[in-house]
Amino acid sequence: MESTEEALEDFRKYLIECEKGISTQKNYVRTIRDMIQQPDYVLSKEWMAVYRNRLKERYSGTTVNNRLAAINNYLEYKGETWKVKYIRIQKKAYIEESREFGRKEYENLLKACEEDKRLYLAVETLCSTGIRIGELKHIRAELLDTGSVNVLLKGKQRRILLPDRLIERLKQYCKEQNIEEGPVFVTRTGRPLDRSNLWRSMKRAGEKAGLSSEKVYPHNLRHLFASVFYRREKDLLKLADILGHSSIETTRQYLVSSGKGHRQKINEMDLVK
Repeated sequence: MESTEEALEDFRKYLIECEKGISTQKNYVRTIRDMIQQPDYVLSKEWMAVYRNRLKERYSGTTVNNRLAAINNYLEYKGETWKVKYIRIQKKAYIEESREFGRKEYENLLKACEEDKRLYLAVETLCSTGIRIGELKHIRAELLDTGSVNVLLKGKQRRILLPDRLIERLKQYCKEQNIEEGPVFVTRTGRPLDRSNLWRSMKRAGEKAGLSSEKVYPHNLRHLFASVFYRREKDLLKLADILGHSSIETTRQYLVSSGKGHRQKINEMDLVK
């Protein structure tokens, strides 16, 4: 009989075939491990309804839906034709001020990264292109002269243009590090810089800059790119293409206004006499 870990490894291989990212694979496998280790676990609609309620009691709506996404992928893997319904979440009108990450926070973070040139350029690259961490490995030394790179993630390939000033800085960095080909951003052992490497370094730089830990995480750089691009271009479809989104609704979530900005607009309505 197949052990739990063997079954989870087969599920992970299925996720690879579905072109899920490494982080998604880890999260989905972890979620399914937690689920099937429940003492009363049974693969049935009735049990899933009970388990869904347990998740709702323990986690936020977003976390519950993330776990249900893993479960629904597992159901597909098992050949089931039914899925667990996601919970409905009211969209937020604005971002909490404690999580706001704007140009000022970005500049402070960069300043705190100045002693680590690799980190500085990685942060600058993510923010100036809007790419995901998993796509950073596609920034390769031999492609810098072309001014663009093709990135492939989640089964989608798109062309990303690199800012001229960024190209110059990356070329200089490659020259200093003797990087003639391959990924620009690598660890000391030569492996592409991944999410955990970058996140830890960013957290340390964020602390040095006096920024709240809630504000400093790589995906916020992508959000900042999206908000700055949209304010300049007002082109949601183009932004969705650049970010690699299949749904415009996903892109809209990147453009939620800040709590401070929302409060200002409410005050400007002048409805309190």
